Amino acid sequence: MTELTDKTGAPVQVARAGHTFTVEVEGQTVGLARFVERDDQRVFVHTEVEPAFEGRGLATVLIARALAATRADGRRVVALCPMVAAYLKKHRDFADIVDRPTREIIDSLR
Repeated sequence: MTELTDKTGAPVQVARAGHTFTVEVEGQTVGLARFVERDDQRVFVHTEVEPAFEGRGLATVLIARALAATRADGRRVVALCPMVAAYLKKHRDFADIVDRPTREIIDSLR
C-alpha cells in the first residue's frame, strides 16, 4: 500500500472510528469527516482540518480515503458537507456512487 503524505511530505494516516474518518499527521489528529449512515447511503455532513494544518492537502487526502472506503463498503455517497461536495465536483471518479441531496435526506437527519 502506498504511504500517504501531505504537501510537505509528512506521513499521514486516515482512520475510521464510528461515524467519523480522521486524518493524523505525526500521530496527532488534525482533521475529521463526519457522516451519517442512511439506508445504503453514507451522508457526509461535516469536514474540518485544524487551521494550523490548512493548505497541506489534508482535507483532500481525508476525503479521497473516506470516499474510497465508502465505495469498498458498498455504500453510496451524499455530500451535504461543502468540502465533500467540492471534492466530488472536481474529482469525477466517484460519480457512479453519488446521490444528490434531497429534502427527504436532509429532513431525515433532523
